[in-house]
Amino acid sequence: MAVVSVQGQDLVVEMEGLDKLWALKSRLTIPLANVRGATVDPGIVDEPKGIKAPGTHVPKVITAGTFHHDGEKVFWAVRDAQKAVVVELADETYTRLVVEVDDPRAVVEMVEKATRR
Repeated sequence: MAVVSVQGQDLVVEMEGLDKLWALKSRLTIPLANVRGATVDPGIVDEPKGIKAPGTHVPKVITAGTFHHDGEKVFWAVRDAQKAVVVELADETYTRLVVEVDDPRAVVEMVEKATRR
């Protein structure tokens, strides 16, 4: 699971527990100016992931790490599809972050509020 927060002018995504190992990252920091928005999207886990490099993918169990698909680089950290949040980015290494969070609607609301400033 990931903990998403707004710290100053940044969106910070911190991986918890074994997800650090599976995703091969413990923290991502993205300037809020590069965050386009966020949505709750449990269905995204059924979409093609592309090539993992590096990462972990066991269908219906876990998708974590960096994946390349259709010219996009996407960071994944999801085990429970019902808790998946998609954060759209611009001018960043990743085009999207797909992360599992404890309260998806609250995270989307927080991201949307922070990017309206």
